[in-house]
Amino acid sequence: MNQNIRLNKYLAGLGVASRRAIDQLIEQGKVLVNDKQAVVGQKIDPKTDKVLVNGKPVDQQPELAYFLFHKPKGILSTTKDTHFRKTVLDMVKVPYRLFPVGRLDKDSEGLILLTNDGELAYKLTHPKFHVPKTYHVTVLGRVNSHVLQNLKSGVDLEDGKTKPAQVKILSQIPHHTVLEIVLYEGRKRQIRRMCSVLHLHILRLIRVKIGNLELGDIKPGKLKRLSQKEVYKLTEFNSEN
Repeated sequence: MNQNIRLNKYLAGLGVASRRAIDQLIEQGKVLVNDKQAVVGQKIDPKTDKVLVNGKPVDQQPELAYFLFHKPKGILSTTKDTHFRKTVLDMVKVPYRLFPVGRLDKDSEGLILLTNDGELAYKLTHPKFHVPKTYHVTVLGRVNSHVLQNLKSGVDLEDGKTKPAQVKILSQIPHHTVLEIVLYEGRKRQIRRMCSVLHLHILRLIRVKIGNLELGDIKPGKLKRLSQKEVYKLTEFNSEN
């Protein structure tokens, strides 16, 4: 029986990084298969092929770890920054090589999953799996029904019209409105760009949920490790979508 598997999927399953990050490592020449430089899209047989990443073999399954993190405003949700700005990993002190799942821009806050499970990261972030992400967005002034309907049905952006979203008003007073927006796609700065087109000025943007993972009462800058039951619920939710 053919046991070949895509190299990026294999390495993601070992917790090396996300599939996208692994493809970048391959393009940079940092991945070797049987002492030859790997290529993006390559398939391997894990039982017979020798794989090196950054000169080190990856033939052992690490302990997979899953943490919920409340990203504060002003912190980058990347693994490192070339301008030496503070990232989420600078705030986390755990004995695992983690990477963030579900990025937020610097001015946004809220829920991020930190893990070394590259395969789960792929399934949570790839658009074809339609994992919902829920945000609470505070905007200046009141939001009328026309703007609300535009947010729901889709907004024309420079990279195409957004997919339909679930949107409702959580609270509204003369000076500001709090919206709950549920997205099923993950474009860069999507909510900020949608609101900009509709002339909504964002005062606060916080992600409160990814799939069935909730921010809950996790304080800014703090971690919560997922239990085995919570990890199972997450993978179960993902398998249904």
